[in-house]
Amino acid sequence: MPLLYMQGAGAAQRQFSSDPAEKSSGNDAGTAKDSTTRSSVVIDRTGLFHVGSHNHSPATGREPETDMCKHIKALIQFRGGPITIAEYMSEVLTNPSAGYYTTRNVFGEAGDFITSPEISQLFGEMVGIWCVWMWHEMGKPHALRLVELGPGRGTLMADLLRSTATFKEFSLSITADLVEVSDALRERQQSALDCSTTATVSDAGVESHTSGLTGIPVRWHRSLETVSSDSPAIYIAHEFFDALPVHQFQRTDRGWRERLVDVSDDEEDPLHLRMVLAPNQTPASKLLLPRRLEALPPDTEQWLRFLEVCPQGMAIAGDLAKRVAKEGGAALVIDYGRDRPYPASLAAIRDHGFVNMLSSPGTADLSAHVDFSALRQGVEEATEGAAACHGPISQAHFLEGLGVRERLSALLENASEDEAADLISGYERLVTGSEPDQEGAHSSASTGGVSLEGALGGESSAGKQHGGAQQEGMGQTYKAFAILPASKPPPVPFG
Repeated sequence: MPLLYMQGAGAAQRQFSSDPAEKSSGNDAGTAKDSTTRSSVVIDRTGLFHVGSHNHSPATGREPETDMCKHIKALIQFRGGPITIAEYMSEVLTNPSAGYYTTRNVFGEAGDFITSPEISQLFGEMVGIWCVWMWHEMGKPHALRLVELGPGRGTLMADLLRSTATFKEFSLSITADLVEVSDALRERQQSALDCSTTATVSDAGVESHTSGLTGIPVRWHRSLETVSSDSPAIYIAHEFFDALPVHQFQRTDRGWRERLVDVSDDEEDPLHLRMVLAPNQTPASKLLLPRRLEALPPDTEQWLRFLEVCPQGMAIAGDLAKRVAKEGGAALVIDYGRDRPYPASLAAIRDHGFVNMLSSPGTADLSAHVDFSALRQGVEEATEGAAACHGPISQAHFLEGLGVRERLSALLENASEDEAADLISGYERLVTGSEPDQEGAHSSASTGGVSLEGALGGESSAGKQHGGAQQEGMGQTYKAFAILPASKPPPVPFG
């Protein structure tokens, strides 16, 4: 899963400190356009109550405190009360000194999870074919930006550039812009793209290199804001939206209340943090929640007991849509999710398995399934009909529609026995699998120890590919979603 993209350069400037007064305010977890995404909120702790048990065996002692755990506890103390799940998620993933993405190798077999580009070169090649097709439909512009949000290890972009190099006219027209806030991941991406060791850096902090793979210019940005809009662009967001911070709400006899993260003072609790419900409304429950509920089908709220909302995802989808509507081009989103809301899908993954999201923060990945209907809402609100959404369709449909099976056959003709086995295995992982259909409760591991029994429309956190001997296919769990100018027809293979 790609690194969390934070709008504005401030997200990359958050620093870990042992002094609570020096802690990040957490405002970078949101956007300036929507105050509901800001999580720097002091909440009245009077009447807070624990909303679930951790289901641990009798405690023999509390788990060791990680640096991130100490940071979160100090942050809560500095705030004067608990913090939102969105702020917790943002700090745990992207804090420069103790965040999950900034302190470890999280991708591939040696990491905590595996993404599609690491499974097979076929994935990046098919995304490349889609980009070439879009470029052709755009009238073959002489200047086209390929913009990837959260590029991970750079594998997807590297496979895309290599596979499209045979399309000379296309290859000569493109430049690449990668939005990445992690310096460590930037180094991996530069290695994957065989970039020169020398680079120029603009006043805005944009780092420019040349890729040794195809000779194209490659620029690294800390924010989408610094990516120029002077030419058409194709935006790629693969396993990007699932890493954005979410807010979670629960309906009670006192109305909707936001779920928060607080310090656990119970010495019998192995964990140092706990989940609580806000006793009163928070800014997010006052402003964000009604906005999302209003967009849902009629009567949905009557049966919904829990709801998860990603305001930053909605804002970024809207931003991409405005760029596409203005510049031309397209945005392609591939992630695990569905076309309706989730009650609570946020999960933590460590060492290829699910763990409690409050356990040893900073040592596990946090991600939430993508609600594509919310992305569509963000697009519609931002563009007022100037951009159109297509999909989501299954990853299997997307790849097969672009000719992945034919490409596999061509590669097998010159492959050794071992190479053929790897190619076939990777192909099957990408396109097979069934649609998740578990309804009801999530495990306590994936919800921070909180039982969500009876949450209609629930789904297990089966999207993340987290390694292990037996792997389920990703073909149905993962979805493809496209954003184009409203005047353009549906792209292949969405039509």
